[in-house]
Amino acid sequence: MTSQAEVYDPRKILDHPDFRILKEGEKPDANANLAVFYNANKEIHLVQKPRLNPGPGQVLVHVRATGICGSDVHFWKHGCIGESMVCGSGHESAGEVVEVGEGVNEWKVGDRVAIEAGVPCLQASCDHCRTGRYNGCPDVVFFSTPPFHGTLTRWHVHPAQWLHRLPENVSFEEGALCEPLAVVLAGIERSGLRLGDPVLICGAGPIGLVSLLAARAAGAEPIVITDLVQSRLDFAKTLVPGVRTVLIDPKKSPKEQAAIIREKAGQLVDLVLECTGFEGSIQTGIYATKFGGKVFIIGVGKNEMNFPFMHLSANEIDLAFQYRYCNQYPKAVRLVAGGLINLKPLVTHRFSLEDAVSAFHTAADPRLGSIKVQILD
Repeated sequence: MTSQAEVYDPRKILDHPDFRILKEGEKPDANANLAVFYNANKEIHLVQKPRLNPGPGQVLVHVRATGICGSDVHFWKHGCIGESMVCGSGHESAGEVVEVGEGVNEWKVGDRVAIEAGVPCLQASCDHCRTGRYNGCPDVVFFSTPPFHGTLTRWHVHPAQWLHRLPENVSFEEGALCEPLAVVLAGIERSGLRLGDPVLICGAGPIGLVSLLAARAAGAEPIVITDLVQSRLDFAKTLVPGVRTVLIDPKKSPKEQAAIIREKAGQLVDLVLECTGFEGSIQTGIYATKFGGKVFIIGVGKNEMNFPFMHLSANEIDLAFQYRYCNQYPKAVRLVAGGLINLKPLVTHRFSLEDAVSAFHTAADPRLGSIKVQILD
């Protein structure tokens, strides 16, 4: 049986005669299948690649909106792309079905869909897939995670079963934002957040802000959010006016920061949703948590960190982690369609596909104040 890794082998694109890197300033053909690729030299390019036909069980999607994630910027800036030499970006996407492959009956041309970027093996021999925790599948193809190319392209072939229907009142932009919402919902679900829980959210980047929206929808009160940048805290206030904000002072210790957070919340918190992955922020969250509380880490950080072990132990604080998500997309679409979570304000910058390289530079420059940069086609 052919594996997903073989089906989506990146060499099929890189070795195709239609694949080429566009020269700087070159105007691409209006019908070209454009994509954004980066390489091991930390360079980013607009490329032209083949428009493939969908095979059995596959669907060809015209990708209409794709958000730039921090991991996309990380792969570009750090050259972490393995042996493929060049790799395509993007995994926060939504679009329109333009062609269906053999055996696909659930989709038709014109259907509007959100694209779930992680495609697991779904084999009975895989314990993760068999038990429904497919985010742990060791043979997953996660589009945009090297070596696999991403969904930031004009036309993308995707397995039919990993698409999610968008209701008419959900835009392509919102459909693309269902990916970071799925990340957050996985964290909310596993953290055990309950109605009325005092919650601390560390970090007011896109994941932190979506966590704020989700925690408010789940009934958390009070909610405190932290960040190093005042403008992001101000933005958080526009989303949830009742949120309590704390500007992090890098000169203060985690214990000192936690004391400020405790004062702002009026108590130690039941739950921390840590969205930065930084060691100092995690330590601050730990010290801000009550006896028997939980620190749930959504953010991604360095390989090894130091935690206040005895403080965690003496206060019976649970430290928990998350890897991507599973079984969250349908819930995300329902919450957006039903108006419980409004993602629209998060998109602060929009670019055309032809200008996608500029979009990456905007997303990577904190001075430009972007929250979520999206590429539309």
